[in-house]
Amino acid sequence: RLLKQLDTPLSTHQTFMRDLSNSGKSLEEIQTAWHTYYVSLPEREKQQVWHEFYAANTAQNKHHRHEAVPASAAQKPAKQPIQHPRKHTTNTHQTGTPAIDPRSPQEIKSQILQTTQTRHTNKLTKKQHLKSLMFGIGMAALSLLLVTFVFFNDVYIAPLVSPNSSVSATPIIGAVDGPVGPESKIIIPKINLEVPVVFDLGSTQEIDIQQALEDGVVHYSTSPDPGEIGNSVIVGHSSNNIFNSGKYKFAFVLLRKLEPGDTFFVHKDSVRYTYKIYEKEVVAPTNVSVLGPQERGSTMTLITCDPPGTSINRLIIYAEQVSPDPSNNTASRPSANNETAVEPQQLPSNAPSLWSRLWPF
Repeated sequence: RLLKQLDTPLSTHQTFMRDLSNSGKSLEEIQTAWHTYYVSLPEREKQQVWHEFYAANTAQNKHHRHEAVPASAAQKPAKQPIQHPRKHTTNTHQTGTPAIDPRSPQEIKSQILQTTQTRHTNKLTKKQHLKSLMFGIGMAALSLLLVTFVFFNDVYIAPLVSPNSSVSATPIIGAVDGPVGPESKIIIPKINLEVPVVFDLGSTQEIDIQQALEDGVVHYSTSPDPGEIGNSVIVGHSSNNIFNSGKYKFAFVLLRKLEPGDTFFVHKDSVRYTYKIYEKEVVAPTNVSVLGPQERGSTMTLITCDPPGTSINRLIIYAEQVSPDPSNNTASRPSANNETAVEPQQLPSNAPSLWSRLWPF
């Protein structure tokens, strides 16, 4: 209607829209028909449609402003409007016809997307990025610490089991006397230790020894028993994973505090055997000679892993029998269980870790 009032001839697109508006169709049908028509147009004619729309709205705004100005004000010279700089403004020719934007719709769309992405990228400051990075590193470190503790806590816990030197040097068990019961056990007063000893295992296989160590410390089946001539051997854990079975996972963790001159006791068959330490050393796991006879006639050798929580080396404690009189000891008699036992290539080790139990491959 406005173009008709302004005596402006209608373009082909405007004529189509006029006929479509007068067709009596519903608003939804008109919108659908116009959309189909517009989509089918080439890019240049689409731009022409937008310029015609812009020109029509500009003319309408001028027409409304002209009607709104009073007659008395029409005589006054109009003030020049303040010019505000704008980005991407459409230049017009002196004739008032808007100039065609040389950019294609695809270029305009790409520029808008680039501006949006730039604003999104610059949303976080460097300080915020640093905080985010530190949070990620902290969570990763916490997760790693949790995993290592669950699977390898024997390394972390072993130092905590050991009391300070002043406490460990004060025996709590004290002197041992009186009648001896039928239970087999070892008593080391200096480190306040009293645990069962598993005799008659009848196997030198690592898997059997590890299973027996869940019930205490283990007498090595190929070595003589206490009261026999030769070197009796007892092995025990210095550390173990807290999630593994057994109540004696840290039985020998303080064994390294023993020194030559210290004494300990072994009960077997209602007899108390007293031993006095004369030497200690750290050897490689492959040094199986410590299982054999020693330089003194009737001895007891205690073996555990060293450092506690690892299986790198073995701590060896050598002790000589002082009571009952070792001169009354009998010759070692191999039992039917250990006649077929084979000497190992390596000394007994720590129990398998939780990780190796869950993933034996």
